[in-house]
Amino acid sequence: MSTKNPIDRLTIKGFKSIKQLDAFELSALNVLIGANGVGKSNLVQYFQMLGQMAEGRLQHWTAQQGSADRIVSFGVKETDQIESFVEFGLNGYKFEITPTVEGGFSFQSEKLFFNGPYYGKKWISLGTGHSEAKLKETYTRSKSSSEADYCYSAIASWRVYHFHDTSDTAGVKRLGTLHDNAYLRPDASNLAAFLYRLKEENSELYEKIVKTVRLAIPFFDDFILKPRALKTEEEQIRLLWQQTDSDYALWPSQLSDGSIRFICLATALLQPDPPSTIIIDEPELGLHPFALTLLASLLRSASKRTQVIVSTQSVPLVNEFSIEDLVVVEREKGSTVFKRHNEEEFENWLEEYSVGELWQKNILGGRPRK
Repeated sequence: MSTKNPIDRLTIKGFKSIKQLDAFELSALNVLIGANGVGKSNLVQYFQMLGQMAEGRLQHWTAQQGSADRIVSFGVKETDQIESFVEFGLNGYKFEITPTVEGGFSFQSEKLFFNGPYYGKKWISLGTGHSEAKLKETYTRSKSSSEADYCYSAIASWRVYHFHDTSDTAGVKRLGTLHDNAYLRPDASNLAAFLYRLKEENSELYEKIVKTVRLAIPFFDDFILKPRALKTEEEQIRLLWQQTDSDYALWPSQLSDGSIRFICLATALLQPDPPSTIIIDEPELGLHPFALTLLASLLRSASKRTQVIVSTQSVPLVNEFSIEDLVVVEREKGSTVFKRHNEEEFENWLEEYSVGELWQKNILGGRPRK
């Protein structure tokens, strides 16, 4: 049985604008659409919190957000705790956390869940009153194939990618350590090292990434990935590249922001051993319409190997998916709600309009309300 399972169902109560989401089912490809401010990004942030929580960094993440008061739905006067239950494979992870007077969180409960064909439903309590999750600690102490092993390994294998920062100080543009190449980091700050490892160990896949980048950036020829040793004797590497019919090394700052983001996206979606769930917030930022078509193809293809959750504001990108791929996000009575539609209900509409046009016309919902 795999220890790296995608998400089947998700319950969230009291997290930012997500006041109550009950046992919402996630499929292989989930495209979140909705107006600005309805809460799409809050679902992405939930997964960021869950990832930090699993690694024992909940208090640090909470401090970065400002305080627990900014994380619970509509402040601590209205919401006294966050509750969540995430189900994957035969397992699940449930927690309840309450704000503290210091601005952090305290666990009121933390439980592992197992629903086996022979043993039935089983709950394992990890305690109460602690400030950091005990999941990783329990996993470290446990034997392989235990409930803690399955739960921690699954959650640790879900990754939120965020490639919006393409400023001059962005990690993807800076010199990095060559040995930092085990996996692609969420901000692609180790992109050069990761691509170098792929080129050395999986040249066929590396060439596939290069060819995909060429489709979106016609003048792009290849990356120039040459490690160099500094005085510390630790090898460093920078993401350089060259144009077609030239061997001159160009810097990442000589690519447009959209081009850099597409390179990051292509690498994340084509990587050989992807996370069991990939979450990306608004990947269309700065991309040309043709690059959006390529991106949609990459997302669909990736969803055959891993679960994909992506939020978007782009009508052209939405046009590339089916209605059943969409998760419509709206605000009702101030709270974020998530809905799915059955494509059969829109067969007549689809004879004349694209999926994106139905979204624009508010037939699917997810548009600003007057």
